Amino acid sequence: MAWRVLFILSLVIVAIAVIARAWFGKRPLARHGTVSCRADAATWQAIFGESASLPPEGRIPAEVCGQALRAAALQRLKKEDPRAAATHEGGRHFIMAVPPLTLVVVIFAVIVAKLPLFGGLAVILAASALAALTGVLSVGSELRVVGAAVRDIRRRHVFARSEEEAAVAACAQAAVWMEALPPILRWI
Repeated sequence: MAWRVLFILSLVIVAIAVIARAWFGKRPLARHGTVSCRADAATWQAIFGESASLPPEGRIPAEVCGQALRAAALQRLKKEDPRAAATHEGGRHFIMAVPPLTLVVVIFAVIVAKLPLFGGLAVILAASALAALTGVLSVGSELRVVGAAVRDIRRRHVFARSEEEAAVAACAQAAVWMEALPPILRWI
């Protein structure tokens, strides 16, 4: 009975996380990701520094610019607040490591008959749900960092048109949501 409750509760959490990722991640990328943008390289370098990777020159999709903006915002967080960046990075490592390590432990527990097969499935799903919940709960802090970077690119007019800025901002926020789930759940 306890395995069923754990399985159902974990399934609900995973379903909510997957739906949130689809709504806030995949939907904006489908809408804005193909908008062609042109960034001012000098202004980009002035805002984010020499180490921030700049999208290639010429017309590029907003999705690529959004991912570069997210990466530059996280790089700036490392410089400005190393403690918050370390906490964020620790959460990322937790999300990446917990489901595969749980899978290995459960396989051995099922093989030596210390755990029933359905119980093993419930534990694997619970570990994935815990990682997904951790990822979704950490989205807010990353969105604040990306939001500050978006305000900077809008204030300094990195992109020629406001439509490009809006598309890049939407894609940067969507990139945050796309990375919220553990890799084991990203294929959904």
